[in-house]
Amino acid sequence: MEKSKIAAIRKDYLNGVLEIEAVHPDPIEQFKIWLHDAVSAGIDEPTAMFLATTGADLQPSARIVLLKGVDEKGFDFYTSYQSRKGRQIGENPLVAATFFWKELERQVRIEGIVEKLTDAESDEYFRSRPAESRFSAAVSPQSQVIPGRNYLEEKINILKTKYAADELKRPDSWGGYKLKPSRIEFWHGRENRLHDRLVYSFLAGEWNIARLAP
Repeated sequence: MEKSKIAAIRKDYLNGVLEIEAVHPDPIEQFKIWLHDAVSAGIDEPTAMFLATTGADLQPSARIVLLKGVDEKGFDFYTSYQSRKGRQIGENPLVAATFFWKELERQVRIEGIVEKLTDAESDEYFRSRPAESRFSAAVSPQSQVIPGRNYLEEKINILKTKYAADELKRPDSWGGYKLKPSRIEFWHGRENRLHDRLVYSFLAGEWNIARLAP
């Protein structure tokens, strides 16, 4: 596509407002409200979370992961500890994440520190996964070069001859993380690019809210 045509792509946002007086004083609770709205609206993959990590080499890396839990402490997701993001988190636990629900013209940006969930929490979630997903997690050397897809399929077939899905234990190399936020921004699209942005910052043990220029 020509550069001029790309530059001409634009959409106006006319679907609501975001006011400090109307939001919950706790950003986690406000996030839950917006997530509920996204689920209720039937948006595809409402829990899709764009996660950005940076390792010791300071090279940023980003991908979509799925949110699997949210509570007063933060946001949970699961992956291989040996994946690129797992290795980067091990080197630098400071991360950023974004949710974008375009149909609602809303975006949430999160910054904070990541910690591993307990083995018990990771075990519980692993057991809740579909059987085929458990086998996939057990055989995949995530982010490593492999000779082909057949390599993985053969490993799964071998594993299935040894274990039933209910017998398969969570690999030590796979588990959960919690993103504990220190900053959460809520963005709502507005007319003429004069968007609404409210930011929560955790300072001196409490959340403070401010409005940002778009």
